This record gives sequence, structure tokens and C-alpha cells, in this order.
Amino acid sequence: MKFSIGYPLNPVSGSSFFERMSPLLGHIAELYFAWPGAPSARSAAGSDFGIIDYGAPDELLDELAAFRSAGVKLALLFNGNCYGEDSMSYALECRVCSVLAYMARTVGLPETVTAASPAIAFVVKKHFPSIKTRASVNMRIGTVEGLDYMSDRFDEFILQRDYNRDIERIRELTDWCSANGKAASILVNSGCLRFCSGQTFHDNLVAHGEGADMRYPIEDFSLYTCWNYLARSTENLLSLLRATWIRPEDLHHYDPYFDTVKLATRMHPSPYMVLEAYVSRRFTGNLLDLFEPGFGSLLEPRIVDNNKFSPDWFEKALACDKKCTRCGVCRAEWERIFT
Repeated sequence: MKFSIGYPLNPVSGSSFFERMSPLLGHIAELYFAWPGAPSARSAAGSDFGIIDYGAPDELLDELAAFRSAGVKLALLFNGNCYGEDSMSYALECRVCSVLAYMARTVGLPETVTAASPAIAFVVKKHFPSIKTRASVNMRIGTVEGLDYMSDRFDEFILQRDYNRDIERIRELTDWCSANGKAASILVNSGCLRFCSGQTFHDNLVAHGEGADMRYPIEDFSLYTCWNYLARSTENLLSLLRATWIRPEDLHHYDPYFDTVKLATRMHPSPYMVLEAYVSRRFTGNLLDLFEPGFGSLLEPRIVDNNKFSPDWFEKALACDKKCTRCGVCRAEWERIFT
């Protein structure tokens, strides 16, 4: 199994991301990245995306070229959850094609475009048929029906993270993908709460980030459903155990189903640490430090000690009825690992 890692949203000035990640280069299958100024799932919309033919900083182009020369595939993100009035416009088509044409002239076309928009997937297939289209994890595709509905738009799917611990469902979805010439992957270090009812609102707001930031915010309102919920009571902290992440020590259970899995590293302060943990399949320290978001600051000075998990933790997680009937298993595990 290899990994798809994200280029940092705010790279360290004067520091080469390629050089920092190079000791583990053999384990990196793909580098995914957002185009400057374009809405994505982790960056604010920028007015530059309205310009038809614009470039990118030399630093980004140099990094992309370095990874590509090392045999790492490139995946361009057009995975904003909303493009407003332009969501199915000719203007959006021109912008997407402009970026891809610019890449073709500089570092070469990406192997993949990840989108949360069927319209963008359509545009890419129409004008750049050599590029694979991939459905974003934020599309929440977690059923065979959902895969089939989008099978004419997407060649690859990142499966709904809420089912990461449902091996039977993963087997069903990956079997369908194999039978229909599609590829599948999962995001393994998301800190997001399972079936978060605030995700759509949050994703839409992120897509309009720059414009939203220019408005005077509602006083005392926080957009983060997860932080609000976890801070509400100590009982709610148990939801951190019921979330969507997979520990590095449990990754081997997914080897039969995936050749490549995605790591959230675009906003993570230590992407090398995350990759190293999942490559080695072990981690010593606060488990929350591997995730994005991690919630570590909410629990300080206490931590979730990854070394203290029960040997049969993964089996317990799989056996959960997913309906959270308060059976006591999570509470007992939490008391064991929360130190």
C-alpha cells in the first residue's frame, strides 16, 4: 500500500516540501494539490480564479516538477463544495480548462482531477479525456447505488469516510469498483466526526471562504459543529473514538482492498510525521496528533495515548452496531487511553 499526500496549503517559505518528504518518497504514490485562487475543500475561494489564463508561483511549479520527476503522480483538486452561480456555467468550464492548459505547458497534465462537482468532472472528461476523474470524499458516496449513479462522470472514488470501519461495506464497494473498471480509495486520518450533520454547511462556507470572511460574522457564532459538540460535555468526547479515523497499527486490515490510501496533510503542521506513522504502521504519542483536525488543544494537557489501546480495539470497533447504544465499550476504552 502506498499513500496520496497533500501539498501544504501554506508551505514553509524557503523550505522544499519535496526535500522534506524525500526520505519516504518510495511510499508516496501521489501528490494532491489545489490551484492558487481556486475554491477547494481546504482553502478559501480567491478572486484570481475569475481570470481565464493565469499561472502559479514558481515554488509550486518547482515542487510539482520535482515530485513528478521522482515518479509521483499528480492530482489536481477542484473539490470545492460550491461554485455559486457559476456551478454549471461556461465561465467555470473556461477556468478549469485554463488551469489544465497552463499545467500542460509547464509541468504537464495531472494524472487525476479530484472534484466534488459532476459538472467539473464532465468538463475534464470532455476536454482532457486522458485525465482520470475522481469523486471527492466530500461527495459522501458510500453505496453501490451512489457509485453507479456517478459512473459516467468519475473513474475513481474516495469512499464515504463514515464507513471506514465497516469492512463488509468496503468489500462490497471495492468489489463493485473492480467489476466496473473503477478505482477506489479511502481517507484514513480524518478527525471529522462520523456522520457529521454540519459537514455540508461547513464545506459550503469553506468554498466561499474569502467572500464570507469579508462579511461581519454573527456574534459568538462558531461554524465548527465538532468543536462545539465536543466542548459541550465530557460525555461527548467519546465521539472521538467513534469517528472515522484508522490507526496506523490497524491499516493492514485494509491491504486487500486498496493499493493507495489518502492522508490529510494539506493543513497538518507535521505531514512527515503523519506519513512516517502510516508507512511504519505504528505511532507513539497522542493519537490525535495524526489527524486533521486533531482536537489535541481541546484536551490539553491530557492526551489520547496510542500505546494504550486494547490489543483487540479494531475488532471491537468492527463489532460495534454503529447505532451507539451506549454499551460501555467506548467508555472503557476511553478510560484506558485518555491519560
